[in-house]
Amino acid sequence: MRKHYTAAFKAQVVQEILKEDRTIAQISAEFGVHPTMLHKWKNTVIESMTDLFQNEAKKNVSVINKEHEKELEALYSEIGRLTTQLTWIKKKSGLNPE
Repeated sequence: MRKHYTAAFKAQVVQEILKEDRTIAQISAEFGVHPTMLHKWKNTVIESMTDLFQNEAKKNVSVINKEHEKELEALYSEIGRLTTQLTWIKKKSGLNPE
C-alpha cells in the first residue's frame, strides 16, 4: 500500500533539505521517506518558486485595484454630498438665481 503524506509534512521535509545541513540520505532515514521521493519534492518546490512570486505580484495588483475602487467610491460620494450641501446653501442664502 502507498503512503500518503500531508502537504505540511512535505513542506517540513523540503525545508530541511533546503537548509543543506544534512545529506538527503540522512533526512530520508530520519523521516522514513525514500530519497527519490525527496528529490521529487525538492524539484517540485524549486520549479514552482517562480509561480509563487508571480502570484504574489498579481495579488498585490489586485489589492491595490480594490483599494483604489473603494477610495474612488468614497470620493464620488463625498462630491455628491458636498454638491447637495452647496446647492442647499445657495438656495437658502438667496444667491441662487433660480
